[in-house]
Amino acid sequence: MHMSKRTLIAIAGVLLLLIAWWSCHSRGSSADGQTSGRNVRGGAGPGGGAVPVVAGKVEQKDVPIYLNGLGTVQAFNTVTIHARVDGELVKVLFSEGQDVKTGDLLAELDPHPYQAVLDQAKAQAALDQVTLKRQTDLRARNVVAAQDYDTAVANAQKSQAAADAAQVNLDYCHIKSPIDGRIGIRLVDVGNLVHASDQTGIVVITQLRPISVVFTLPEQNLQEIVNQGGAQGGLHVSAFDRGNTTALGEGTLTVVDNEIDQATGTIKLKATFPNDDLKLWPGKFVNARLVLTTKKGATIIPASVVQRGPQGTYAYVIKPDKTVEMRTIKVAQTENNETMVEDGLKPGEDVVVDGQYKLQPGAHVELTSPAGESPTQSTPAKSPRGKSPKPAKS
Repeated sequence: MHMSKRTLIAIAGVLLLLIAWWSCHSRGSSADGQTSGRNVRGGAGPGGGAVPVVAGKVEQKDVPIYLNGLGTVQAFNTVTIHARVDGELVKVLFSEGQDVKTGDLLAELDPHPYQAVLDQAKAQAALDQVTLKRQTDLRARNVVAAQDYDTAVANAQKSQAAADAAQVNLDYCHIKSPIDGRIGIRLVDVGNLVHASDQTGIVVITQLRPISVVFTLPEQNLQEIVNQGGAQGGLHVSAFDRGNTTALGEGTLTVVDNEIDQATGTIKLKATFPNDDLKLWPGKFVNARLVLTTKKGATIIPASVVQRGPQGTYAYVIKPDKTVEMRTIKVAQTENNETMVEDGLKPGEDVVVDGQYKLQPGAHVELTSPAGESPTQSTPAKSPRGKSPKPAKS
């Protein structure tokens, strides 16, 4: 069966239309892909579109140099209250957790046995004093021998000493606080017999104001501490919580231990804190920060400026033509989101604070505000009549 000439012409025309449509569609897709590729590369490379970044200034100011160590809070004084004589505990005059002063009465033992001994000793002392007076009168008239007089003197002294000892034991029945501090948990209840030889006391008192922090530093820091006069005390010490974010107190270095711990290679130090607000508590673990010295005119940048790569630490510096330079820097220390730089940057230079992940050396940047902040918009000044001023003529 043969197709007509008109049918063949129609089929050829349709094929030509399809080929033309396919060719145009392929060229359009290729062009879009090339444009997209150029846009992606341009954001991060020289000659591309500007990359939005947050900028900051390199500053210059005085910065304290710290040494950080782990420490433990210790009570300034700790006393376990023991009975100094044997007897029944008849009164407890403190409350657990109470603050007490030196000399406050804490507890009483049964005083009756000791009162009886004291009365007997006083009576004997009085009798011996009468005998001594009589012997003194007789000796003055040379009626008695010198030996009898000396015996009377010795007996009077002995009985008086016994009376004094009995008085001391009676006083020991009244147990008083030897320090200012806070009462702990009571260890003995009323009605129990207590002895001077008991290993467990009646209660423990700890002095919380002031309080001590004992911390350690590597032995390599010892010479720096000595050079700054730390062996004589006086250097400033701050105490922070375990997260190293919340300040718990400010104190002063008081003691540098007299030997290095050979097992750990550390030196032990002790600082004293007023602890007026009782944020420091015995047994608490803290981070101690010793201020060794203050560096004058240090170069400071925000901590987020510092980047780390295979070659070490670096920062992106924004040049006057709004391109960036990747510059190697030497970091001294980082504290409170600020980094002190020893080398690589100069005060007054602009650096990239945020947006570094999109950058490569030579990229053009566009300065933006940090997230959550709106850039400051300038409002045109108005003339006294409320009209915008005309531009000045050149």
